[in-house]
Amino acid sequence: MTIELTANDAIPAETVETPWAAVTCLSLLTFLLVGLEFLPVSLLTPIAGELSVSEGQAGMAITVSGVFAVMTSLFGNGFLSKWDRKAVVLLYTGVLVLSSLTVALAPNFAVFLAGRALVGVAIGGFWSLSTAILARLALKSELPKAIALLQGGTALAIVVAAPLGSFLGGLIGWRGTFLITVPIGLVALIWQFAVLQKMPATETVSIGRMLRLLRNRAFLIGMAATGLVFMGMNALSIYLRPFLEGVTGVELNTLSLMLLGVGLGGLAGTSLIGFVLRRHLTAALIGLPGTVALIALLLIGFGSSPWATAVLLVLWGFFSTPTPVAWNTWMARLVPGELEAAGGIQVALIQLAIAGGAFAGGVLFDIAGWWSAFLLAALLLAGSAAFGALAGRRV
Repeated sequence: MTIELTANDAIPAETVETPWAAVTCLSLLTFLLVGLEFLPVSLLTPIAGELSVSEGQAGMAITVSGVFAVMTSLFGNGFLSKWDRKAVVLLYTGVLVLSSLTVALAPNFAVFLAGRALVGVAIGGFWSLSTAILARLALKSELPKAIALLQGGTALAIVVAAPLGSFLGGLIGWRGTFLITVPIGLVALIWQFAVLQKMPATETVSIGRMLRLLRNRAFLIGMAATGLVFMGMNALSIYLRPFLEGVTGVELNTLSLMLLGVGLGGLAGTSLIGFVLRRHLTAALIGLPGTVALIALLLIGFGSSPWATAVLLVLWGFFSTPTPVAWNTWMARLVPGELEAAGGIQVALIQLAIAGGAFAGGVLFDIAGWWSAFLLAALLLAGSAAFGALAGRRV
């Protein structure tokens, strides 16, 4: 089945040019969302010490946000289906600001987790709407570029969140680090209010509608490919630090530079992918995970060489970070009238895939050795490339 995307499906008739200021303000929001999602990783020790819990318990901050992200992605769009989409974006940004304030002022661990749950609500809610909103803002020909700009906020957060969080945590404490994000969130809120156009609700989202989407064979194939690629990437990337310390044998400063290289490679890849997707979407759906699978195998063979590993990690970031841009572009072409329902399914699937990849990779890492987690990643990514070839033919 081939489904064509027309300009009228993707954007309002009155749109004559893409409002890049609006897209940029949403990119700032994605920077905050991703940064706050993973900020506790670099602050676990001081958080655990002050709130009188173990570091393992403090790590629940990531789990809680993930659980609430899945719940909101599945049910949030339906619950707010009659709201203007500009108002919904403002709501989720406000929830994000409230989350930072709650975490920063938390008197105990229970309140801290409640703040982290609010992060999950904002993450699941906004990401499930993001492609649908961009399809209404951007011209059809510029939609891949708009999605890439939005994901640029994600790539930048991956680069700076962990090192900046660690630095600020030592300078002003973990509470101060979270508190700094409050005025940034308020700036994002005011900016959105000023530049986002009104977007009346046009799509009724329900669980039934999502289930009907899953009966669309082309959509199901694409979701399978999406799940596999996120499982594969996280089966490896989450365990890069112990790999670099134990196998490559680098010291902390070199390790930080290598991880920075991953982020910078991702920024470069995300900045270029929009131009590629205009004409070569299917090639990207196959080539991105296929290349990353090859890099995973090369890391097994050359992981003991610091120089080879450094180059491979930059390439890993370059080819892996643009993956969401490719799949969001594919989704916008396949189901242009169902993007809110499709986005809810996609975000829930991605969150579950991240958790599943991290769990499977961790089990193999501990039982069979680091190489087995990397091999699993390569196999999952190769499977995603195969499904990508099938999905690309459907649009």
